[in-house]
Amino acid sequence: MKIIIAKNAGYCFGVRDAVNMAHDVAKKEGEVYMLGDIVHNERVVEDLDNSGAKVVDSLDEVPKDATVLFRAHGTKNDIWDEAREKKMNIIDATCPLVHKIHEDVKNLYAEGRKIIVIGDHGHDEVVAIADQVPKTIVISSVEEAIAQKRIRKAGIVSQSTQSIENVQDIIKILMTKVFDLRFVNTICFPTKRNQNQIKDLAKIVDTMIIIGSFTSANSKRLTSLSKLINKNTYQVTCADELQDDWFSKSESVGISAGASTPDYLIEEVSNRISSL
Repeated sequence: MKIIIAKNAGYCFGVRDAVNMAHDVAKKEGEVYMLGDIVHNERVVEDLDNSGAKVVDSLDEVPKDATVLFRAHGTKNDIWDEAREKKMNIIDATCPLVHKIHEDVKNLYAEGRKIIVIGDHGHDEVVAIADQVPKTIVISSVEEAIAQKRIRKAGIVSQSTQSIENVQDIIKILMTKVFDLRFVNTICFPTKRNQNQIKDLAKIVDTMIIIGSFTSANSKRLTSLSKLINKNTYQVTCADELQDDWFSKSESVGISAGASTPDYLIEEVSNRISSL
């Protein structure tokens, strides 16, 4: 069976840097505390926990003089303010591209624009982006865009891991709702690249496997994208979830992974398929 792994499957540089940062601090100091999961992948969080990087639900749970690490998705302003007020040791592992979105939002707002974020409601990254300025609107679907009231002047950004197609469809609707619209395309380059590679790969293989947590909007979006092209697309979190009958009539298999998926999980899945 021929196995083709997408060239840029798995970790993006922002996630890789954040995870490495957490490991390094935990190794140096013995422990580090993260407000929520650093990335949306259970195996990564488990590995970090074993190395001394602990997840907490609030800053009150962080011991005095311990280091707190703010995760790759970005963090709300009130949490930053609270940590500074408590004079906590802060390490900022926010992806630089997410920081750039925060800057874009502030710049658009300074132009007198109502801010619209195209993204998943409740997603950590979207929550932090929306928190940069008051009264931000979050739109996740065409249906929500259609229901949106008319706006005189708006600035629009997107969650960094949104699909290009979803953003385009929503923008088309908003163009009929907003008189003065300025859109900053904030889908990050690693996401665009991964999506394009999946589109190409799904066309030439019999079966597609997408590796990623089901808590990861990014991974689920990649799976949906692949399914539009190749109906024999399956998402798994690890090699143990692979089912033999998925490959019974396959001569070729394509593998890709979400931005929070480490290299070793991709290797485990590939080795398991090779052994069939």
